[in-house]
Amino acid sequence: MLRCEGDDPMAGPWTECGILRRADGDDFSFTDFSLDMTVFDHNGKRYCVWAEKVNVGKKISNLYIAEMADPLTLKTPQMLLTSPSYAWERHEFWVNEGPAFIAHGDRVYLTYSASDTGPAYCVGLLWADADADLMDISAWHKLNHPVFTTDAERGLYGPGHNTFFTDAAGEVYTSYHARSYDEIIGDPLYDPNRHCYIMHIPFESGMPVFSLDDQRFQ
Repeated sequence: MLRCEGDDPMAGPWTECGILRRADGDDFSFTDFSLDMTVFDHNGKRYCVWAEKVNVGKKISNLYIAEMADPLTLKTPQMLLTSPSYAWERHEFWVNEGPAFIAHGDRVYLTYSASDTGPAYCVGLLWADADADLMDISAWHKLNHPVFTTDAERGLYGPGHNTFFTDAAGEVYTSYHARSYDEIIGDPLYDPNRHCYIMHIPFESGMPVFSLDDQRFQ
């Protein structure tokens, strides 16, 4: 963690605070390769969700959630939020990573990326009621299919690791990375040619819609 000691983050000064501290009684968080943490506030509480690898040998990347006591410390032990349980999350590597949070209407949503970073890379979705206890695993619902995948007709391959933002009018957009080709030599993780795109996200029947139809992607 880094902490800005001044009011202007562009001027600093910044202090390195070390690794995020686990909650008392949590012997598991951050003991293995961890990345992609996202922090969000909801209903007066602050949470973080991150990817962490488990197992021996070939690792499995799961997503975990915890409530935060302060910006440097977890308040609760980790809770396993999702593990790559479907075939579309297990292409070459078993991966759930890159979580992104957004609240809209009476629900909250978490997207995440799955599989290796080639053309099979895709975006999955979890959601919960906005007034639910987000540390209760039964409050979360996981779709059994990806919500955003390769679109070869448009030349968009392996979309993933998205984030959300809103414009001045309150419209929701997502930014994500993808490639314009699918012929990759070797491990796609080391192919550098992933570009950043943005896309408008409408909501229909209480769910975000990831669709390139009738809109230009940049």
